[in-house]
Amino acid sequence: MPDISEAARRRFQLVLIKPSHYDDDGYVIRWWRAMIPSNSLAAIYGIAAECAERQVLGTDTAIDITVIDETNTRIDFAALLSQFKRNDNFGMIALIGVQSNQYPRALDIARPFRDAGLPVSMGGFHISGCLSMLDGDAIGLDECRKMGVSMFAGEAEGRLEMVLRDAAAGELKPLYNFMNDLPGIGGTPVPFLPKNNIQRTLGLSTSFDAGRGCPYQCSFCTIINVQGRKSRFRSADDVEKLVRMNWAQGIHKFFITDDNFARNKDWEAIFDRLIELREKDGIPLGLMIQVDTLCHKIPNFIEKSKRAGVTRVFIGLENVNPDNLTAAKKNQNKITEYRKMLLAWKAQGIMTLAGYILGFPADTPESIRRDIKIIQEELPLDVIEFFVLTPLPGSEDHQVLWKKGVEMDADLNIYDVEHVCTAHPKMSKQEWESIYQEAWSLYYSPDHMKTLLRRGAATGIKLSSLVKVLVSFATTVPLENVHPLQSGLLRLKHPSERRPGLKREHPLLFWPRFTFDTIRKHLSLAGTIIKLSVSAFLIARKADAKTYMDKALTPVADDDEDVLDLFTKTAGGTAAVSHIKKVAELTHTRKAV
Repeated sequence: MPDISEAARRRFQLVLIKPSHYDDDGYVIRWWRAMIPSNSLAAIYGIAAECAERQVLGTDTAIDITVIDETNTRIDFAALLSQFKRNDNFGMIALIGVQSNQYPRALDIARPFRDAGLPVSMGGFHISGCLSMLDGDAIGLDECRKMGVSMFAGEAEGRLEMVLRDAAAGELKPLYNFMNDLPGIGGTPVPFLPKNNIQRTLGLSTSFDAGRGCPYQCSFCTIINVQGRKSRFRSADDVEKLVRMNWAQGIHKFFITDDNFARNKDWEAIFDRLIELREKDGIPLGLMIQVDTLCHKIPNFIEKSKRAGVTRVFIGLENVNPDNLTAAKKNQNKITEYRKMLLAWKAQGIMTLAGYILGFPADTPESIRRDIKIIQEELPLDVIEFFVLTPLPGSEDHQVLWKKGVEMDADLNIYDVEHVCTAHPKMSKQEWESIYQEAWSLYYSPDHMKTLLRRGAATGIKLSSLVKVLVSFATTVPLENVHPLQSGLLRLKHPSERRPGLKREHPLLFWPRFTFDTIRKHLSLAGTIIKLSVSAFLIARKADAKTYMDKALTPVADDDEDVLDLFTKTAGGTAAVSHIKKVAELTHTRKAV
């Protein structure tokens, strides 16, 4: 936190809170150590710290910043209210990066502060998406108005100081709407969090965005309607600055949150700078990035990813059925490129993770089971994250259903891409929910996880890291009934944190059951860890570990379109291959799919 002169007469209390949301039993999802760091929180803290350093509220006013990520920290309402009271209630609570599934919890957090007469502001994808795609009264926004919570739509670079000044003057506006004026982010304060906050994440990792916005048109996506379709970027200097700031406090692992880093026009300059920081300055960078399925076509992109410190890459695969991809306007995904792309990452020993959406119009339980089997046998993919196709407020899918008056679930808490929120043309709600649960056990079967370890040993992936990821993705849904991206280490609950409207459990009943469940889950977790660790140890010791080969690892060949189910089991797959052959015929080339 910036140093402010001790002569300051007033201290403005700025409390930044990233809300969690409620599980199916109504308890806040919170962990001793959470998996995913919040980039929204880091971005706002960086801006707020710079405002404090510039003394935007005047030379006689300091800004004290408190950071709370509810996924790993319990909110002590009484302590915070006392903190404000000691400072004459001079300050503001800011609810940061609120997604649709977090909106009900965010309102519940705001309520006691508003009851105490404190200013509260809320921003994030839910408010920004609703104001961008719907009318100003849609999807619960009136709850903010009734409670007197100020809404912030858009991005805070260059705007936060205005909100702080209004709050300090007691003149916080009901709405700050900058959706039609998205700022440049080059040269602005970089995302940053103090180490004591980062320590509450697994792996001591933090995050930053090197760019915002996406040019594609995926109908299920909210990013294009909140961050815009015109990309904006940080410079290599910005990235070096934030890396050095974090390295000064011992942090060297980063999740680059760009929806598609491969489309960042400055990707090479940024990678070159990161390579220099690793190879010349000795900063042991470990990076995870998100890319599209065509990134392998960019010369040197994957090779420089490896040198820059990328150890994991998340790919928006979404589906292996071209008919489903077309329905979602994700035409940039070509299944004929999937194997080339994944093998290119494998060649660099980088772990591949992919998002896979269940519930596209052509999906049925049978087709989903078939497609998972195809992925297991034919794609060299390490980790799959399954999602339920969800009409998120702020997406085109939601807007279309909303305009048509199609029924969608009224409880925003379940808009977390793991619950069914609307009807499907071929599956009942129960069938859809059941196949989502089944998908995890199908892909992460004991036999297939051993296969993944064999492939990892053959392609140079660090098996201990792969075991950690497989344990999380294989156990979180069956044990905790939450998505692995919402997971962490050691689930924490408190009877006071149950959703309003649900009966508060008596502590004498709550704590024994919670303790028993925790022990039971961790015994099961320990069993999975032991089994996978032993398998990894034995596989690594095999003399032929480096030469293991199966259908997925086999190099792409000209006859793949005739022998692989990826291309022959769906009409869209057959059509995609026919198109490739037609292009080859017209251009007098012969290219393997």
